[in-house]
Order: sequence, then C-alpha cells, then structure tokens
Amino acid sequence: MLTVETTRMSSKGQVVIPEAIRTRLGLQAGAQFIVVGKHDAVILKAIAPPALQQFGPLLAQARLHARTAGIRRADIAKAITSVRSRA
Repeated sequence: MLTVETTRMSSKGQVVIPEAIRTRLGLQAGAQFIVVGKHDAVILKAIAPPALQQFGPLLAQARLHARTAGIRRADIAKAITSVRSRA
C-alpha cells in the first residue's frame, strides 16, 4: 500500500516524516536511515543493526574467510596496532 504525504524541510535541513508513514512503517524516534540523493529525488531507507543471533554465523563466516586467506590472529593484531599508531 502506497501512502503519499507532503512535508517541508526546516532551515536546519530537518524533514518530518508524516505520522501516517511513521506508524505504517513502525518507525520510532532515533531510527537510522541511509540517505540517497540523485537528480531531484531523495530516498530514505530505514536501517537496523543485525539481531544478536546473527553475529555468531557472521563471525564463523569471517573466520573461515580469514583462514582461507591465510590470515592469522597475529596478523590482525599487527594491523590494528599499525592503524592505531597512525591516529
């Protein structure tokens, strides 16, 4: 179902998402969005952090890729130390 509303941008660049759309999409205060602008269109895509249950499989997949690439824990620690020393 398509809901069409109008809104305005404030002098600070803030845009209010109309209540009907917030309710339909279940958007709460503090919701985060990816913002894409092209030509005369602005697209907001709501994003949410992954659920805690998703981290286990993601970590297992990252470890598998690292092992396949020959990356060791010591390599990661060395890379972190190198980047932090540049800051």
